[in-house]
Amino acid sequence: MRILVISQYFWPEDFRINDLVRGLSERGHKITVLTGLPNYPKGQLAPGYRWHGPYAENYEGVKVVRAPLVTRGASKGARLLLNYISFAISASLVGLLRCREDYDAIFVYEPSPITVGVPARVMSWFKRTPVFFWVQDLWPESLSATGAVKNEKVLGAVGALVRWVYRGCKVVLAQSEGFRKPLMTMQVPDERIVYFPNSAEAFYKPVPRGTSWSGQALPDGFRVMFAGNMGAAQSLDTIVEAADILRNEKTIKWIIVGDGRQREWVQNEVVRRGLQEAIHLMGRHPVHTMPSWFAQADVMLASLSRDPIFAMTIPAKIQSYLACAKPIIAALDGEGARIVEEAGAGVGVPAENARALADAVLAMSRKSPDELRQMGESGLDYFNGEFERELLLDKLEAVFEKHVGKRQ
Repeated sequence: MRILVISQYFWPEDFRINDLVRGLSERGHKITVLTGLPNYPKGQLAPGYRWHGPYAENYEGVKVVRAPLVTRGASKGARLLLNYISFAISASLVGLLRCREDYDAIFVYEPSPITVGVPARVMSWFKRTPVFFWVQDLWPESLSATGAVKNEKVLGAVGALVRWVYRGCKVVLAQSEGFRKPLMTMQVPDERIVYFPNSAEAFYKPVPRGTSWSGQALPDGFRVMFAGNMGAAQSLDTIVEAADILRNEKTIKWIIVGDGRQREWVQNEVVRRGLQEAIHLMGRHPVHTMPSWFAQADVMLASLSRDPIFAMTIPAKIQSYLACAKPIIAALDGEGARIVEEAGAGVGVPAENARALADAVLAMSRKSPDELRQMGESGLDYFNGEFERELLLDKLEAVFEKHVGKRQ
């Protein structure tokens, strides 16, 4: 099958679409990726890239076509909006000029922004090719939930754009079953919605803690590890408050592996509260090293702010934690916490409830190594039955085969 993948983000940026493209290519599909110049997360072009390109590359046998864009910069306000709009416009033009093959399907990866749907609709209209749109982030709800946009007229305009994008899709793939109702609210018929969750790359697998560790020195004690983006949605203030509540539990250490807009705030708050012995910020590290980092933790932590939109979301880190057979504390509402508890992989506590999080961490710290290991193994079993890579690739191929050839 000939598939055009449209994603604003792609290798060398670390996103799950990289592995999905690799998996489809390994299965014999001919893939072309239409993407932008890599500039996430630092907001500047990645090493080896300049404004003059390269605009054509090969990624493990996959043709990659890049479009120019305004870089994210500090990922704020007008600059971020220009980043989104510039890709939507340039990818539409570059796609028509340089992606001239006939494709059986257009597959869109949308972690954010929704504007990635614009070149998909343009390409679909000119080529009469069905669009399969993989929703990772609900717009305009996420804009409102994070406080990025508060103006009702702007949110209304974004909502109109979202409905226009979805209207041009043969299938809308939802990373969480919780997305079904809001997608239907955006006028997507139920029969066009398919639950298609994230998997985890093959390198996410259990690593014994005793394995040689060449990373940064970590404090001794019961290690609670948060890994991933440090943004407004992750409710890092809840983590800091929980650590403050447990400040007298000297053996409990909070390890944060990642970076993001809230890192400076966390650093300042750690100093202000005198929590330097409790909270340890380790910075961002390559994604393929994460299993080794997870191995050094006693329990992994996922957190989100309290908002209906986040309650519908399954944070992608949940799959990564499960695949590595780690026990999990899910400090969030809805789907993510439900999966952790259904898997028997750990416990869920309400979002933004620092006391509940502190109590859960304290309870976990008092469990035996065998109890923690059993939680991790239960989570891995659940992962293999629900989120395993080949299983999901089978499902995606079945979706393509069902709809390819049926024009809109």
